[in-house]
Amino acid sequence: MKKAKLGPLALLGLLREVRAGASDRRPIAVAGAKELAPLLARELRSGGDSSAVVEGRSADAAVLVWVGKVDEAELHAAVRAGLPIVAVSEDESLPYVLETDIVRVPAGQGFPIERISEAIAGKLGDGATDLAARLPVLRDAVCRELIASSAKRNALIAAAVFVPGVDMPLLTLNQARLVLRIGLAYGEEVDQQRFAELLGVVGLGFGFRAAARELLDVVPVAGWALKGAVAYAGTRAVGEAAVRYFAARQA
Repeated sequence: MKKAKLGPLALLGLLREVRAGASDRRPIAVAGAKELAPLLARELRSGGDSSAVVEGRSADAAVLVWVGKVDEAELHAAVRAGLPIVAVSEDESLPYVLETDIVRVPAGQGFPIERISEAIAGKLGDGATDLAARLPVLRDAVCRELIASSAKRNALIAAAVFVPGVDMPLLTLNQARLVLRIGLAYGEEVDQQRFAELLGVVGLGFGFRAAARELLDVVPVAGWALKGAVAYAGTRAVGEAAVRYFAARQA
């Protein structure tokens, strides 16, 4: 069977797709306790675009970060409006908020911005790319989420596809998508010329897949698991290399 190839048209289509997906300019809305919401909003804005965080519930926001004691009516209204919610509270549970979306903070402690950023990144997934570009405090968490989700996706693809070579274009496309999203999370302008340069980072993944093909000859019975593990590790390596690349450009 002839192996599938990843052509230039597919890559250009990917560039357009990712750039369009990163054009969501909706802000984070911070609401809740009147003495706490402005403080949390200020910390989230630190070093970034102040317009990327608004105070008070907003139907035009990407996510609502609720801080302090619950206001059931406000949270219900947010859910009805289709607004994702992350809560920062000392309570174990809040109505209309999933337990996995609650960042628990005992009274009197400062805001754990890293954990709040992780909760926002986990809630929005790829949709947090533009926010990461505008709010540096979110960037590390968003990039970690992008890498983890892409690595899991590629592991599933590699484990599920049994025809040799068929999975490679899919894995490479996902790795290229990951590199692009990380670049956009760092506020990089990516055009066609720059995209060609970034594909050099994606090239790191091919060595991992070559190793997997060789190992399959040695461990054929567990081949599906091995392929998945190698695809996972290779995609993580590509993402981490992209983070180092873009971070160094801003140093």
